Amino acid sequence: MLDRHPDHRPSAVMPWQRLLETVRYEGVYPTAEHARDVTLRVLGALGRQLTGEVRVDLAARLPVEAAVEFSGQVPAVEPLTGWGFVKDLAERGGGSLATARWDAGTVLTTLARALDRDLLTRIIDQLPDGYALLFGQAQLKPRPAARDPRLVAA
Repeated sequence: MLDRHPDHRPSAVMPWQRLLETVRYEGVYPTAEHARDVTLRVLGALGRQLTGEVRVDLAARLPVEAAVEFSGQVPAVEPLTGWGFVKDLAERGGGSLATARWDAGTVLTTLARALDRDLLTRIIDQLPDGYALLFGQAQLKPRPAARDPRLVAA
């Protein structure tokens, strides 16, 4: 059982500066500031999609700067599909669908490589279809509806 004491925080998957450097390199972004903006925008959008223990566990593994943006978002009433996630990013960021897809893939693939397999699997399992590829993972066949606690009847 994980100790939820405020002084006990699992170590981040990677330091903030290293996360930004990796996103900048992988996304071929021209500046560190651009990589920072993209990273925060994508993680904020992801924060609107995840709930429950998965959300808490991911927030605990993010660098503090990223965790603040991620956990500061109110989860959506109805989760978006992977394609809906990309469209939402484009609309909120004022960019094209292609750019939003690139940004999402860059940040989420970087994150996926740093996370342990169990947490990554739980994240993808909670999300609707279409997210696996954004995380750089194969989804070879459709799966049953996501096990989202927001969709379970009380």
